[in-house]
Amino acid sequence: MDDQADKMMDETAKGISRRNFIKGVISSGVAVSSANYLFRASTVFGDTAGSVGERLITLNVNGQPRRVDVMKQETLAWTLRYKLGLTGTKLGCDRAECGSCTVLIDDVPYYSCSVLTHTVRNKKVETIEGLVSPDGRLHPVQQGVIDEQGFQCAFCMSGFIMATVGYLKTNPNPSRSELAHGISGNLCRCQDYDKILTAMMKGAENMRKVNHA
Repeated sequence: MDDQADKMMDETAKGISRRNFIKGVISSGVAVSSANYLFRASTVFGDTAGSVGERLITLNVNGQPRRVDVMKQETLAWTLRYKLGLTGTKLGCDRAECGSCTVLIDDVPYYSCSVLTHTVRNKKVETIEGLVSPDGRLHPVQQGVIDEQGFQCAFCMSGFIMATVGYLKTNPNPSRSELAHGISGNLCRCQDYDKILTAMMKGAENMRKVNHA
């Protein structure tokens, strides 16, 4: 009887130690993965020594001055999303091909993933969050998306809206083909371009109504 009890206790102890071992492996794996991610992120922006190379600068974002630490090779998309919390600017390809990160810089659409943050210190940056009026009303182009239900997954939506808003500043009454050409630098992974263009045209119509009201 005593031998059986000793055997059960021994197996229980082995089970506990095995469980602790597995938990330890999982914990260390998470730590290694996290450290790996941080190392890669810092390497991308040329800063493998923590805060070396960082500078505190002021940006004009959505009409407000924002103080932020910016590394030398840091992109505007990264700064907006991960340092200023403006996650409406999406990172898709991260190589200036899809347009999901489009913002306005001095009213001109730019891929923010290909713009270094420190180069826009004396410029006006506007993101999708800045289009909403102080009283909460949506921008006419944003309202056009709602009116026409213009997107499927909507990951690319903010980029299309910002590109359209920028284009309409130069051509407020475009034909459908003109607007299609004007925002052709933006891609949709769902490929529902006809519906998107209808929504953007509705946004242009909404803007003309507001401007002539």
